[in-house]
Parts: sequence; C-alpha cells; structure tokens
Amino acid sequence: MGLWRWRRRGPKAARRYPVPLTMHQLWMVSLSAPVSRDRGASRTTLYPFVRIDEEGARRRLAEQWEITSRAQLTGRLDELSRSGYRARAYRLTGVAPLAWDAALYVDIARRGFACGLITESDAWTALKNIVPAVAGTYGSWQEYADHYLLGRRVWRDGLRGRTPDSGSPARQEAADAHLQALLDPANRASPWNMAPWDAISHPDRTL
Repeated sequence: MGLWRWRRRGPKAARRYPVPLTMHQLWMVSLSAPVSRDRGASRTTLYPFVRIDEEGARRRLAEQWEITSRAQLTGRLDELSRSGYRARAYRLTGVAPLAWDAALYVDIARRGFACGLITESDAWTALKNIVPAVAGTYGSWQEYADHYLLGRRVWRDGLRGRTPDSGSPARQEAADAHLQALLDPANRASPWNMAPWDAISHPDRTL
C-alpha cells in the first residue's frame, strides 16, 4: 500500500524542472530547510517535493494556513515578511526571531508554486524579497537555526492546551534532531553545507 501511494503522487519533479539551481537560488530555498522534514520533501530545489504532488501542496496550504487562493497566499507572505510570529515572540522573550517567519515564508511560497497558485517566476521573486532582511540579521546558518528554534518554541507554547505535544507534528525533539543534521559539517546532503551562509554575499554561480 505504501509503495502504491508513493507512486500515485506523480513523476520525479526533476524531470519537469531539470534546470539546476544557482548558488544564490539554493541558498534562498535552504531558508525553508528546517520546515522540510517530511518524507519525500526536497530541500535543494524550488519545487518542495521529490515527486510532483500538487494535491499535497494544496492540502497543506489549506489545512495549516487556510490558503486556497493566490490573494490569500500573497497576503500571508506579506504578513510574515512584515511581522509574523516574531512580534509575539518579542513581547514574550525580548527577541524577534526572523528565522522562524522566514522559513515559513519560503515554505509557503514553494508550496504555492507547487500547486499553481503562483508561477515559478513569482516564487523566485518572493524568495528574493526576503533575502535582504535575513542576510542582514544573521551571520551563519547556526545563528539562523538558533532563532528558528526560538520562534518554534514560542509557536509551540501557543499550541499547549489545544494540541498534545506528544502526538503532534510539533515535537521539539524532532525539530532539534533535524536542525542538528542540517548543521552537521559531515552531512553532504545538507543544503546548508552545499550553500554556505556567506555564499549569498558573493557573486552567483551555477552549481
């Protein structure tokens, strides 16, 4: 059953989008790497899945974000870029973790592209719009990861009383382990090792 359901999602995304990313493009896509923990997720392409899965992208946007239209998607992206969850985090901790909002922003843009709410060009434009703020705030993927976790903890604490932590996708242990894998210098599959933090400050090049 599991194999059948995997195949049903469609062909490999690389067949539809074969052009390799540039270093800057990979860096931008990598901003959502902490969010991309699902089996079948792609952390090195604009398309968020290894295989074409328009319905999966559409369902997640609708269920988690109540996004079913282009207007709702662009409105959510604008909200995340302006204030997002970091406004609440700042009131609680005195720190505004931009990384959490940036990761969600890029994830939503990629899924919007995957289900056809925005074009590929629109998605790249959205990702480019968040770069100045992120690159100007952090000096390494470690700093980015630290603030991502801070933002995630504030978000998770807001779920308490509504969603049992032990049975939800919000388990902190899983997020911690995933981030450690991304930061592990020996992990050749990590996009953060493929696109070092300072790469965005240097001339772009094709991978």
